[in-house]
Amino acid sequence: MIKDLGSRECIQLLCDNYIGHLAYIAGESPFVIPITYYYDQAHNSIISYSLEGHKIDAMRKNRSVSMEVDEIESVNRWKSVLAHGQFEELSGIDAKNLLHEFSKGVKEIINRKETKKLRFISEFSSKLGAEGTSPIVYRIQLLGITGKQRSG
Repeated sequence: MIKDLGSRECIQLLCDNYIGHLAYIAGESPFVIPITYYYDQAHNSIISYSLEGHKIDAMRKNRSVSMEVDEIESVNRWKSVLAHGQFEELSGIDAKNLLHEFSKGVKEIINRKETKKLRFISEFSSKLGAEGTSPIVYRIQLLGITGKQRSG
């Protein structure tokens, strides 16, 4: 049976995960890509970062985006959330503080949910620095959220 998730359940799904699918428009075409994110409960927003490129260029032109996050156990047991929001590029101390919050939050989720080593986060950081460019830190200010669940 498929049922709607309440707002509290939707937010919990965002809090418990760190991989989502970001949807944005470039020109007249929609794109959906996986991203690593952190949900900032205090500001009801998604925090992430990226290098300059297609995604950042597109979101600067059309700030309306969506993000989907799911937990799939089987065909008959899953949860999915769709959040709509506005892209906001951050800079300076705000960007630095949110990047720190992102890193700390993702590490906590991985420690809680998985047995993977956290080395990949430091590998991201060192790779970004080695390429000579600073990451673009961005926030998606959420405007609406809906969710579905199938359980049996």
